[in-house]
Amino acid sequence: MWRRLIIVLVAMAFVLGGVTAWNALKAHFIHQFMVKNASQPQTVSTMTVQYSLWQPHVSAVGSLRAVHGVEVTTQLAGMVENIDFRSGESVRAGQVLVQLNAAPDIAQLHSLQAAAHYAALTYQRDVLQYKAQAIGKATLDAATANWKSAEAQATAQAALVAEKTVRAPFAGRLGITTVNLGQYLQPGAAIVSLESLDPIYVDFNLPQSDLSRVRTGEMTRVTTDAFPGKSFSGRVTSIDSLVDPSTRNFTAEATIANPGLLLRPGMFVDTAVQSGTQQRYLTLPQTAITYDPYGDTVFVVHKGTGPKANDTVEQVFVTLGPTRGDQIAVLKGIQVGDQVVTSGQLKLKNGSPVIVNNRVQPLNNPNPAPQEH
Repeated sequence: MWRRLIIVLVAMAFVLGGVTAWNALKAHFIHQFMVKNASQPQTVSTMTVQYSLWQPHVSAVGSLRAVHGVEVTTQLAGMVENIDFRSGESVRAGQVLVQLNAAPDIAQLHSLQAAAHYAALTYQRDVLQYKAQAIGKATLDAATANWKSAEAQATAQAALVAEKTVRAPFAGRLGITTVNLGQYLQPGAAIVSLESLDPIYVDFNLPQSDLSRVRTGEMTRVTTDAFPGKSFSGRVTSIDSLVDPSTRNFTAEATIANPGLLLRPGMFVDTAVQSGTQQRYLTLPQTAITYDPYGDTVFVVHKGTGPKANDTVEQVFVTLGPTRGDQIAVLKGIQVGDQVVTSGQLKLKNGSPVIVNNRVQPLNNPNPAPQEH
């Protein structure tokens, strides 16, 4: 009996040992499989969240307009005798541009001036004779009237002669002319365009919801694709008193300094008007935001606790504010000092291990300029 009992106990011990060894071997293989197929750390770039000063502004597309701009014309008909300007040059106020043939008018002026001089002498003689009681008051009055009439005719003829000389009404830059020497011009015929370019106006339309955000005197900055990377500054000088009932937009006008005369009337420009005082916002590059139908999120990095442990990420919902350039303001969801993933988050999920590599960072410029490659 004892021998049989010992044999049974040995057999049971052997079976239990085999089962235990098998379970241990299976657990070892499972562990090795899990380690081999565990999530590999993903390489990402990050930035530390900080406050930035943020100047609110209202943006619109504007059109440039000259402060003074006209088509220089002639008031009288005549043949072009002299052209005293070149297309595209700058002129001063009162500078002679075109001289029309005025010889007959000048001859007529000399005749009228002579008649006025004779009428003045006649009047002076009649005054002496009237004092000597040699003529009556009616004769003196007639001489006075003749003298003043002759002077008026001479003055009118002098004005007509002056109108044959076409002058620049104000300082500015001329356009391109098609007028030639010897050409006969009719009254009102265009000679050349003249534009005053410094300063220059920009007109832009805004929705009525922005009416309370725009005030005269606010700083304005305009940019144009004609001069990448360059901006021009000015101030809002006027706001239209009416809102267009068809579009519910209102028009504003800003005066922009243009010392280099780079801006030209008719160009379109991107206009940004400062609105209110500066604000402090937590800002991130727009590439850091994951936009989803159920909410906007960012990945916040948490440091690993062990000596060989990888950093991990946590997906956090955020409330977004205004944007400027490459940046976006975050109103809720993160705090100062948080380390946020800025690129590479498409490969991440909640709890994913990461390796931080900040040698290359996404664009984070509040005022980006177009780049050509």
